[in-house]
Amino acid sequence: MIDKVIDDAVQALARVKDGATVLIGGFGGAGVPNELIDALIAQGAKDLTMVSNNAGSSEIGLAALLKAGRVRKVICSFPRQADSYVFDELYRGRKVELELVPQGNLAERLRAAGAGIGAFFTRTGFGTELARGKEIREIDGQGYVLEFPIHGDLALVKAEKGDRWGNLTYRKAARNFGPVMATAATLTVASVHEILELGELDPEHVITPSVFVDHIVKIARVPIAPSGSRKDAAKP
Repeated sequence: MIDKVIDDAVQALARVKDGATVLIGGFGGAGVPNELIDALIAQGAKDLTMVSNNAGSSEIGLAALLKAGRVRKVICSFPRQADSYVFDELYRGRKVELELVPQGNLAERLRAAGAGIGAFFTRTGFGTELARGKEIREIDGQGYVLEFPIHGDLALVKAEKGDRWGNLTYRKAARNFGPVMATAATLTVASVHEILELGELDPEHVITPSVFVDHIVKIARVPIAPSGSRKDAAKP
């Protein structure tokens, strides 16, 4: 019987080795698999290449992985924001490398990896520092830059619902890079808030088919305060 549900997130990551390339979903704070990142920190793999939309904020999630000293290189589109001080300090101290990739190129390089595309030409980045050292070709009078796929040893994905086979659905913007990252990695581990019986997921709503998923881990949903709540407001 196929059952990809695993209770221990650290155990789900037991195969991850030092030097691995880790694809981590998320867009800002939406869809970041924080619990799986914490499990990766506990698992102990180091010298990682971290691929994500950004380089984390505050000291949770992506930033926690950086602060733990586990990351050698970051490949992302938006490394800096108001509270990205962990990455800033590491980068300024030359303790982490950065490969800056335009967001559309990042998504397409991941998709290309999953689709088996060897390389592709794009106009994005042509004539900028991001094209330095890359092959340039003129097509129909326009300059194009050659880009290569980003393959992952591991993808960490936050989904909404799954079944024991590993079929996944997502919640709104939390979907972001998750589906393409799942196709681009050798090992994909997804967190879900609900695990349904086989057949309860509408096949038309499945975004990531089970063939791309190795393990799913159920994570308790964090309650969200009602709209207009003043829970953080100072009390008299």
